[in-house]
This record gives sequence, structure tokens and C-alpha cells, in this order.
Amino acid sequence: MKITLVTVGKIKEKFYTDAIAEYSKRLSRYCKLEVIQVADEKTPDHASETVERQIKEKEGERILLSIKEGAYVIALAIDGDTPDSVKLSEKIAALGVGGVSQIVFIIGGSLGLADAVLKRADYKLSFSNMTFPHQLMRVILLEQIYRSYRIINGEPYHK
Repeated sequence: MKITLVTVGKIKEKFYTDAIAEYSKRLSRYCKLEVIQVADEKTPDHASETVERQIKEKEGERILLSIKEGAYVIALAIDGDTPDSVKLSEKIAALGVGGVSQIVFIIGGSLGLADAVLKRADYKLSFSNMTFPHQLMRVILLEQIYRSYRIINGEPYHK
């Protein structure tokens, strides 16, 4: 299975890049991992709703260009499903058994995801009703994907 993360913006903090590198290394036993970072747009202070929508649309276009035909797309969205780790692992396993060869997880920028990206998503996933920095969400998502593969393979994991 190929797992692709499409994310908006670059990671600048070393502690995030170190954690991402660690989980990427751990995941290499289970899947082929690819992380695609698309450029983010600068959001001016006190931007109008129109400007914010235009920014999300520009970022959304870049995201959509990164998705290969036939990929199963999971968008991280605050209004998405909130499965526990076992349910997420069951979903990943079922997709693999069902013939899906690539899962694309999408993490939007600071303003969220454009409607076009949400429409392209096959599934919307939420980790919480709270808002998290998108850099931190990369780490949390990679950890949960790693945990999912541990569960799928019957290996121990922290409950």
C-alpha cells in the first residue's frame, strides 16, 4: 500500500521534522510513504471572507493536482468521522483488501480546506473538535497510521 500525505506549507521547527522522520522510518516496514508539501498562501491580517476563500481555493488547486487518479482520498476535516485507533486500522485494512493501492491523506493549511478538496474526498476524518496546528497534525496523523499498521499486524501498541 502507498500512503501519501498532501500537506499545505513547510515545517520549520526541528522537533516536528524529527518526529515526522521517526514515524516515516517506522512506517517504512509497512507501506510506501510519500509526503507532498504544497505551497501555502500568506493570509493578510483581518482578511475578508472572500480573500480567505480565494486563499483556500488556490491551496486547494495545488492539493488536487497532487492527487493521482484512482487514489482513495481521506481529508482531515473538523466535521469528519472520529473513529478510535482500532476503527481507523480496520478502515485502512479494508481499503487494502478491497484493492485500493494508494490512500491520500490531506491536511489543509491554517484556513482549512477548499470545498473542491472536500468534494474530492472519499472520507472525512477528524481527530477532535479542537483545532491543532497543521504541523502537529502531520505528526499525530503519522503516529495513528503507524499505530494502525501495528494493530493490523497484531503487534503490541499502547492502548
